[in-house]
Amino acid sequence: MSRIDAAALVGRMVEIRRHLHRHPELSNEERETQAYLRGVLEAEGFEVVRDAAGHGLVVDIVGEGEPSGRKVAIRADIDALPIEEASGVAFASVRPGVMHACGHDAHAAMAVGAALLLRNRRSEFGGTARIIFQPAEEAEPLGGRRVVAEGLLDDVDAAIGIHVDPYAPTRTVCVGSGPYTLACDTFDIAVLGRSAHAARPADGVDAIAVACSMVSELQKIVSREIDPFDPLVVSVTAIKAGGAYNVVADRAALRGTIRYGHQATREHAWARLRAILAGLAAAHRADVEIDIHEGEPPVVNDAGMAGLVIESVTRQFGPDALVHAPGWTAADDFGFYSERVPSVYFRLGIRNEAEGSVHPLHHPAFRVDEAAMPMGAATLCDVAQRFLARS
Repeated sequence: MSRIDAAALVGRMVEIRRHLHRHPELSNEERETQAYLRGVLEAEGFEVVRDAAGHGLVVDIVGEGEPSGRKVAIRADIDALPIEEASGVAFASVRPGVMHACGHDAHAAMAVGAALLLRNRRSEFGGTARIIFQPAEEAEPLGGRRVVAEGLLDDVDAAIGIHVDPYAPTRTVCVGSGPYTLACDTFDIAVLGRSAHAARPADGVDAIAVACSMVSELQKIVSREIDPFDPLVVSVTAIKAGGAYNVVADRAALRGTIRYGHQATREHAWARLRAILAGLAAAHRADVEIDIHEGEPPVVNDAGMAGLVIESVTRQFGPDALVHAPGWTAADDFGFYSERVPSVYFRLGIRNEAEGSVHPLHHPAFRVDEAAMPMGAATLCDVAQRFLARS
C-alpha cells in the first residue's frame, strides 16, 4: 500500500464495514446503503459517483500511465439477508430481522479500499478501473442481471469479484479456473386441497400431507436420478400452510431452489420436478400449481484472470497464502458478469476461531475477521492494475 497510510486505510474500511453492518438493508431496498456509500466516496474526493442498477453506484478511476485502452470492473455486492442477528458483536444490526450474514458489508468496504488504492496509484497504470457497488445479489430482481441490462459491462474487458469465505483460514485466498459456483433457479409450488374438520380428514384433501410427501420425493431427483459427479442440489426452503388447530388445510405453499452445474442437468431437474409434483398431487386427489423461475448462471472463472489472482497473491503475500479449494455449490449473480466478459471470482479466507469467525454464510452468528480485509482490498487493486497494464 505504497504512498498511502496503511493504518488509516484499514481503519477506514473497518469504519465503513461496521456502519453497513449496523444498518443492513434487504435486496432492492438499499437506499440508505447507497446514500451512505455515495457520501463516503464523495468525502474521499471522488467527484463523479453515478447511480447504477437501482440502488447501486459506479465509480470510474482513470489511469494516468501509458494508455492501455483497457477497462476492468470490480464488483462488490451491498445487500443483506432476512436473518435475525445473533453474532454478539458490538455493532450488530439495529434492524430487526435483517443482517449482513454473507459478508457484503465487508465486500463494499474492501471495494472502497481498492478504489482508494487505485486512485493513489493511477500514475502507474493506463486504462480505467470501474468499481461497481451492486445491489440485490441475494434476491430477485437480481442486481447482476440489471448491471448487464444497463450496459455497464458493454465497454468493459474483464471483471473481478470477491467473496469472504468462512471455511478458509483467515488471510488466505482460494481461486481456480473454470466453473466456480453453481447456477440457481427458484420455484414456487401451490398445493390445492380441500378443507375439512380435523376430526374428519376423509371429508377433505389435506394439503399439508400432500406437501410433505412432495418434499420427500423431490430429494430423489438428486439421490436416485443424477450421477454423483454431476452437481445438482434441490432444496425446499419454505413451507406455509394452515392456521387453525381443527381445520384440515386446503392450501400449502412451498418454495425452494434448484442449483446445477450443467444445462442438461437443469433441464432434467425442471422436467422431473414438474412430473413428480403433478403425479403426487393426482395420487392424493389434490391439484398443484408450479412456477419455476430462471435465476443466475454459474460463475465461470477465466483461466487468464485466475492466473492474475494467483500471481498477485503469491507476489504480495507468498505462496502459502493460496489455498486449494473447490468451487462452491452456492450461487452468485456475478455469473451474469462472467457470461459477458472474462472474469475471476476469488474467495478471501476469514475463518478465525479466536475472533469467533467460524460460522457458515447465512448463519445468524456469522462474523467476519476484519484483519483479512486489507488483503482483499490489496488483491482487488493489484489484479486490476495487472490487467490494465497488459496490452
